[in-house]
Amino acid sequence: MTTVDDVSRPSRVAGPDEAISVEELQLAARNHGIPLEALRYDVTPAGLHYLLIHYDIPDVDPDAHTLTVSGAVARPLRLDLAALRARPRVTRQVTLECAGNGRALLHPRPVSQPWLVEAVGNAEWTGTPLAPLLREAGLSDDAVDVVFTGADHGVERGVEQDYQRALPVADALREEVLLAYEMNGAPLLPQHGAPLRLIVPGWYGMAHVKWLRDVHVTTEPFEGYQNAVAYRLRADADDPGVPVTRIEPRALVRPPGFPDFMSRTRVLRPGPCTVDGRAWSGYGPVTSVEVTFDGGGSWVPASLDESTGDGWGWRRWSVAWTAKPGRWVLGARATDASGRSQPVEQPWNRGGFANNLVQRVAVVVPAE
Repeated sequence: MTTVDDVSRPSRVAGPDEAISVEELQLAARNHGIPLEALRYDVTPAGLHYLLIHYDIPDVDPDAHTLTVSGAVARPLRLDLAALRARPRVTRQVTLECAGNGRALLHPRPVSQPWLVEAVGNAEWTGTPLAPLLREAGLSDDAVDVVFTGADHGVERGVEQDYQRALPVADALREEVLLAYEMNGAPLLPQHGAPLRLIVPGWYGMAHVKWLRDVHVTTEPFEGYQNAVAYRLRADADDPGVPVTRIEPRALVRPPGFPDFMSRTRVLRPGPCTVDGRAWSGYGPVTSVEVTFDGGGSWVPASLDESTGDGWGWRRWSVAWTAKPGRWVLGARATDASGRSQPVEQPWNRGGFANNLVQRVAVVVPAE
């Protein structure tokens, strides 16, 4: 007899010389990161924004779709999309980053979606704030968590489930949290959660539940798989870990010059140029970015543009550089208002989460 356990393997760490598996390649073919040259856009076009789909893109009829608000509330609610669109409309520019961004660069490598550094995007999300809806429903005095359920369904580590994530009540009541139905001024695309998704500015992507169909308030901490098992920072398999929440600071270099097809090593003509990129954090605004041209041996300060949107979008940074013939390794590190900064050597965790190691961009400047 076949069981769910037979088709869902436990999480593991790759062996010392183990190559990327067919299963990891299968995930990489379904999901994609932003092409780094697209860091030139203040707002990432929808088709270039990073994408992670846990299970399948569900077949959701927008005309029949409803959102329910239930659980520890005085007045349960049920709203269709027309009712949600009739509520106050807000647009926020928000940077989203996958919690596993950078996982494939860790040693040993956690076996999962093999992200390098491209799992990010910065879009304009339009919808209605969640907090007024919760207040209208009337939260119980002993409410603890708000659980968000999507229409996507699958199996993970032997657990059959709808995709569900929870926020503590205080975080769910933040005024910037949105029930979004548009991305970059257009209706949500199917892969980005149409017809409705959650946007939680400052948190990693696992919190931004797509194909949202239910909001359920609980009086006990939510112990569902995506909260209690997945998305936790663990030193080993027996470590209960701590939850992944807000985005650690990160800066990315927009690769200069033009690339070698296979290695993506950049080729840059000698002479003066501007090196730039983007920086963001979920713990407060980015306050400084430093850039290295020698792999971290020395650092120079970059100039920062104004924050985009209302502070939840990334910031452009730039620095002047005179490229001289030779081989160079570029990188950038961000520091935010909380004092957090990017490490040059990354601490390891079993899930490969919140890896904000400084990016390294190999550049060759040929002699004239």
